[in-house]
Amino acid sequence: MRNFLGEPLVHFIVAGAILFVAYSLFSDEPAATADRETIEIGADDIRQMAVAWLAQGRAPLTRQQLQSLIDQKISEEILFREGMAFGLDRNDEIIKRRVAQKMDFLAADVAALKEPEKAELVKWFSENSDRFALPPRASFRQLYFSPDTRGSQARDDAEFALGAIVGKRADSPEVAALADSFLLRSYYRDSTPEQILKEFGPGFAAELFQLETGGWRGPIQSGYGWHLVWIDAMDAGRVPAFEEVETDVRAAWHDARYQEVKRAALDEMRSRYKVNVVPLDSVNLADLRSPNPNAPSVSESQ
Repeated sequence: MRNFLGEPLVHFIVAGAILFVAYSLFSDEPAATADRETIEIGADDIRQMAVAWLAQGRAPLTRQQLQSLIDQKISEEILFREGMAFGLDRNDEIIKRRVAQKMDFLAADVAALKEPEKAELVKWFSENSDRFALPPRASFRQLYFSPDTRGSQARDDAEFALGAIVGKRADSPEVAALADSFLLRSYYRDSTPEQILKEFGPGFAAELFQLETGGWRGPIQSGYGWHLVWIDAMDAGRVPAFEEVETDVRAAWHDARYQEVKRAALDEMRSRYKVNVVPLDSVNLADLRSPNPNAPSVSESQ
């Protein structure tokens, strides 16, 4: 019994009971209204529980499991109502964010009510076709000449090698032997400018897509050093036909519609409020410390 009384959960229940009694005695409002006393669990509620259960890849609910879920839902509803009665939702940032998120979901539900006709999608696609543009792609082989190994001679060695490999197969061992080992790949297939930029830097990516296919070209400088490149194929970027991306267009249309509904709803709701914001210049932020010492200050980021 001593161990039982020492449990934190018991303390919580006892404290809650005391608060409830005190609230009932001193509050001018009735302890519970008819609405608060009634909890409805309908067929739709039970179906929703079953769907959520099956969506997790589980076997169908047994009667005992279903009853357990119903009991859990009833307990949650009771705790929620009692918490609201105590005002536990007030000044709680987590609850505020959750309610705001649910309002956001409502906007998404409204936006999803309308399914666009194909003609409407085609028109929307023609007005937003740049969003679906396919980037150019290059397939190329590269030879690397390292400044760490060759010093200032790295570029000159690359130019000399360029003359020595004219007419030779791009993948021949003789050609590869003239270059240095490279941490990354020697061959890249169907790479976009963004992918190449991430691996070699902006200068290399920009120059690469200006070169012609076939034959060795260079030297081109990257963040690592100097390179000779052989471009097997270069596909220019293009805007795809509607039929190629219809599924993506439909998803993007729904997202645009959701943003439109959300913005209109927020504007309408905000029009009913008077918003006062203290002038930012009057707020001293100089003494605040960022958890990231390398992050810019407010004044630096403006």
